[in-house]
Amino acid sequence: MLRKFKTITLAVGIAAFSVTGCNDDFVNTQPLDQVSGEAVWSDAALSEAFVTGIYAGLGQGGFNEQQLASLTDETIFTHPGRNITTITEGRSNPADPGWVNETIEWNQMYLRIRAANLALANLAQPKFANTGKIVERLTGEAKFLRAYYYHQLVRYYGGVPIVDRPYELGEADYTVTRNTMEECINFIVKDCEDAAALLKGMSMAKGRANEVAALALKARILTYAASDLYDVPTAKAKSSTHAAYAKPELLGYTTGTRNERWLKAQAASKAVLDQTSYGFMFNMTAPATKEEGTANYMNIALSRNGGDRDVLFSRSFINEKQEAGGQQGLYNGPNGYHNWAGNTPISLLVDDYEMMDGSKFSWSDPAKATTPYANRDPRFYASIMYDGATWKPRTADVAAKDPVNQIQTGTYEVVNASGAKAMIPGLDTRKSSVEDWNGSYTGYYMRKFIDPNPAIVDQNTYQQIPWPFFRYTEAALNYAEACIELGQDAEARLWLNRIRFRAGMPAITESGAALRERYRNERRIELVFEEHRYHDARRWMIAPTTLGRKANGITITGMLKPGKTVTLYKYDPTSYDYSYKVTEIDPGKENRNWADKQYYLPIHRDEMNRNNKLVQNPGY
Repeated sequence: MLRKFKTITLAVGIAAFSVTGCNDDFVNTQPLDQVSGEAVWSDAALSEAFVTGIYAGLGQGGFNEQQLASLTDETIFTHPGRNITTITEGRSNPADPGWVNETIEWNQMYLRIRAANLALANLAQPKFANTGKIVERLTGEAKFLRAYYYHQLVRYYGGVPIVDRPYELGEADYTVTRNTMEECINFIVKDCEDAAALLKGMSMAKGRANEVAALALKARILTYAASDLYDVPTAKAKSSTHAAYAKPELLGYTTGTRNERWLKAQAASKAVLDQTSYGFMFNMTAPATKEEGTANYMNIALSRNGGDRDVLFSRSFINEKQEAGGQQGLYNGPNGYHNWAGNTPISLLVDDYEMMDGSKFSWSDPAKATTPYANRDPRFYASIMYDGATWKPRTADVAAKDPVNQIQTGTYEVVNASGAKAMIPGLDTRKSSVEDWNGSYTGYYMRKFIDPNPAIVDQNTYQQIPWPFFRYTEAALNYAEACIELGQDAEARLWLNRIRFRAGMPAITESGAALRERYRNERRIELVFEEHRYHDARRWMIAPTTLGRKANGITITGMLKPGKTVTLYKYDPTSYDYSYKVTEIDPGKENRNWADKQYYLPIHRDEMNRNNKLVQNPGY
């Protein structure tokens, strides 16, 4: 996006500053709510406020009501009319790209990039005292943010125009061609390296860019760059869309070797792992207990009790009244608690959680199918709400119906007041007596990132859990992936097993292709709901057989055992025989379909009309 900007407005705290680059001598008064550009860049505090404003492009992190997980085989979005199915059903096109939020949207990313360019241009020759190396710090932050927003554009849209300076009024041409994927990757890497060098050794406030965040971003983008989707020969072999593309250099590398790219990715990830002041419980040599594994994973997700050491860069929320990030429980919690059940896990995800002994879960195994939620990966219990799971106290109007506080997503037999047997729907279903329209279609609810504190009533309280943009564990997984692709299986297993031991899971022992598959599932489970699956399924080019699958859920029925009498239902295997059946979501609700054009988002037609040099794949 390239536009003529006369004014940039930013908000920091309760102050709003407007920065203008044109001559205001024709007016006799200075607006009380605006500050001139000259004043901003002559004052350290105002310059810092401007750079702080660039962080606004991070939005709520991933804590939106609609989440990227629902564009993947992690969750399905419950409520219609939000344009999510435009993407999941393969109907996305330049005129109607589907659901794209502010942390992805082309115009918004370039708006933040322009702000970063303004900051960098003015900080190059500061007009204020460089007390405490504030110039280096602000420059490093601006470089990191520019790199982050470009990495968002690249991983969603492919090669994009690199704009590294602020455009001014009166220029002859505001259009620009797309750069190659390789040029974009190199530009992002250079900004990350510059940011890391500038921020090295600086103590940064939580939520602000730092040296290790810049290193982590570099490691991520280089891991992507080495992947199948970014290698033109591999992508062409796996995708008819790529084979027909007129300018393959916009989608991937046409020079260099995969091995060279994996070596760069490996070194970049190792540079993050060498930051030994970060990371959480990576020193274990044997699996934690089930209870410890669940607690460890929850501590990372909630950024508490040492788990915050795993988070390298986050969107932190310190104001209870701030909407951003604050209502994960309301958005995704069970309707039986008066929540909205927005992004609900599907069975495809639930079934990929291993058993505690490291074996695969299978519905064809009678023992596992009879008690499907017993003895699973401890991370399952920290991430998913399932039938019979204990949760918070019900609200006062529902408490009498469930005094033991258990998730109810099935249909159960009870003895009614007249002494006859009857089937009743669970409180957290779409036939519930509590807000049935907000019930899950899948029989599951998201637990990860929701504060389990019983004093927090989700629909009334804003949480203060940070969104993790980068984790030390992601860097460890990136490093393990590079090791696998370079044939260094022992080193990959070393780091994967450190992650698994922390979670209470046994060691991986596979090699070669089998190790790659175990790694991919480990990454799926460890980083669930953190906006990685969308990109991983694409860069590995497994989306047709993963994201293209129909969404499914679980149907649960509880029938009283002979001689048992229950008038008020609770989960109780001594009184009930439970049956479980996996069923596809009604195609009328969502009929998922993969099309290869979905490897990247289409650039909106309005943007192409503004800039006719934005070459677009004719197949999109």
